[in-house]
Amino acid sequence: MSSTTTPATTESDDIRQQKQQLRKKIKADLKLLTVEEIQSQSTQVWNTLITLPEYQSAKTVGVFLSMPKGEINTDFMLNHAHEHGKTLYIPEVGQNFEQSDMELVKVVVNSDNLEKGKPVHYNWPRNKWGIPEPPPDMPREAAQPGDIDLLLVPGVAFDNAGRRIGHGKGYYDRFIARMRQKTESAEGPLKPALIAVGMTPSYVDNVPVSANDFMMDKVIFPHEMFTFDRTI
Repeated sequence: MSSTTTPATTESDDIRQQKQQLRKKIKADLKLLTVEEIQSQSTQVWNTLITLPEYQSAKTVGVFLSMPKGEINTDFMLNHAHEHGKTLYIPEVGQNFEQSDMELVKVVVNSDNLEKGKPVHYNWPRNKWGIPEPPPDMPREAAQPGDIDLLLVPGVAFDNAGRRIGHGKGYYDRFIARMRQKTESAEGPLKPALIAVGMTPSYVDNVPVSANDFMMDKVIFPHEMFTFDRTI
């Protein structure tokens, strides 16, 4: 597994099967959460995140947009980052879902056009999974290596060693590999810093991983946070 290098693309059948079984179980548990439970757990995670130096010092933040069900709600973080003058980058997969390519594009919004109390992505079109993506008329500026200071990483399951599995398409691992590829030799911490966020059902004892899975720098749950020193 890797936190600093471009990962390999192979994965054993055994690891793949373990991941599939874990995804199935955790997704079923996440679906049992009520809207109120999701909102409560999301609030607890964000209350922790906004106090972190990594977030407070970040000028640019990558934030995912939540799926309609079974995922931490990011509306608060999108608005908080925007209101505190941070440049937002959000995922765009586009129509070629099977290609497993994802960009994070800069959010360009006219604050005068925002409805009070509504998130910046209010009324944006939704993709195959019901997740909002940038409207066609928004200028496209895809993130380049070094552009994003802090990346919030979603996932299905995480453990207390910083291991993570997503939904199986490899979008984030591929993206992180590209973003860190040209910044590894730069002085200071790697960019972007990787902070995973999840709800209680996503915390497991051990996440099966392979060489193409990036380790997180921090993992935040509603009642606990794990921090890892990836500079060693």
